Amino acid sequence: YAMLLSLIFLIVLVAAIVGFVFRHEIKTNFESNLNLALENYNVTADRHSEAVDTIQRTLHCCGVQNYSDWERTEYFSQRGIPRSCCKNQNDCLEEDLKDPNKAKLKVFVDGCFFLVTLTMESKMSVVAGISFGIACFQLIGIILSCCLSRYITNNQYEMV
Repeated sequence: YAMLLSLIFLIVLVAAIVGFVFRHEIKTNFESNLNLALENYNVTADRHSEAVDTIQRTLHCCGVQNYSDWERTEYFSQRGIPRSCCKNQNDCLEEDLKDPNKAKLKVFVDGCFFLVTLTMESKMSVVAGISFGIACFQLIGIILSCCLSRYITNNQYEMV
């Protein structure tokens, strides 16, 4: 049991170290995937399009760096900026969303990449604290299982 807990502890420790070391690559990868999701955004609401809409509605942002990122997409030429960027859903008309100058007044202008990374970094301390707490319980479990093993082994010799 102690060996199993030790193995799990080492796996979690290695995952945390790898995540910390490669955090910049993770950001770059997220940015390129977000750009790709914008390029492939469509009305049929596939899971990538739904994810983009959810991020934009939840964080009150639009595009990757700013709302003008949508101008380079095929979706913009057909329908304009998506409604998930609108500050007020009732005040967003499709013709306003097709004109970047009018849309600037109706949509969130901040990009989602900065807000997502900011939100993730602000929550990192909570994740690190929870992970540290779990690691402490695992270490206590390892120590206690080793003590139990030693106790059982010592008692078997005394009974004989």
